[in-house]
Amino acid sequence: MFEGFIEERREANGITLRLRRGGEGPPLLLLHGNPQTHAMWHLVAPELAKRFTVVCPDLRGYGFSDKPPASPDSGAYAKRVMAADMLALMRGLGFERFQVVAHDRGARVAHRLALDAPEAVQRLCVMDIVPTLHHFETANMDFAMGYHHWFFLAQPHPRPERMILRDVEDWFASHTTRAPQGDVFAPEARADYIAALHQPGTVMGICEDYRAATGIDLRHDRASRAAGQKLQCPLLVLWGAKGKIAVWYDALAVWRDYSNAEVSGHAVDSGHYLAEETPAEVLASLDGFLSRTAG
Repeated sequence: MFEGFIEERREANGITLRLRRGGEGPPLLLLHGNPQTHAMWHLVAPELAKRFTVVCPDLRGYGFSDKPPASPDSGAYAKRVMAADMLALMRGLGFERFQVVAHDRGARVAHRLALDAPEAVQRLCVMDIVPTLHHFETANMDFAMGYHHWFFLAQPHPRPERMILRDVEDWFASHTTRAPQGDVFAPEARADYIAALHQPGTVMGICEDYRAATGIDLRHDRASRAAGQKLQCPLLVLWGAKGKIAVWYDALAVWRDYSNAEVSGHAVDSGHYLAEETPAEVLASLDGFLSRTAG
């Protein structure tokens, strides 16, 4: 995977992140989801690297990046802090302004990054999410049953961690095959996800991410809304036609309420894991959206 990319560890915002980067051209940051690593981009990143300098990190708490300890408010895993990691990483690589493509939890980090550093994010693509605030404020029985893991993982430390760690590979399988498409991961990517879950602190980091979403992230999101803060960059919204976003939301209408810029997007013929299930569709969508020029 990732032919022509270098794998490295870099310091950013006081922690160490594992990442791969490759290619030449305008900088492009790719952010993964849960319970994955940057390996989720293995079918997409090499093609993008033909036109962009592609940076694929593991988020804090995930993969082989650092995993700060749990805390009462899960503050180390606030999306504002995770976004600051990404800003520091890209600036450390010499990129003051860049484009972002992000999936799932990484898209929540990217949303906060674009709010907190609008001068840095040139364009943003989010995959298979609507804003966290909208999820919680419109939650109903369908949401609670369909996204039950949000509420399980957010239980107080270390209760969910203890249950998951009794058989972490069984948890991974049940968590990622809830939809009809079943296991969609390439063996090499799946091996990286499983190896990361066996690293000390990864399961805790995942749970802290979800605990932050129920508390400190909502406070930040509500403060942003009260201040009239919205996205300022062009936004591309992609979602899986076979997933829950397509059933529960008018994704474009929701995102337009959170943006002052152009919002476009569409469903792709996949479940939740767009970049691994339908990489050609994702690449075609990005080809029409991403700018080939920096700044």
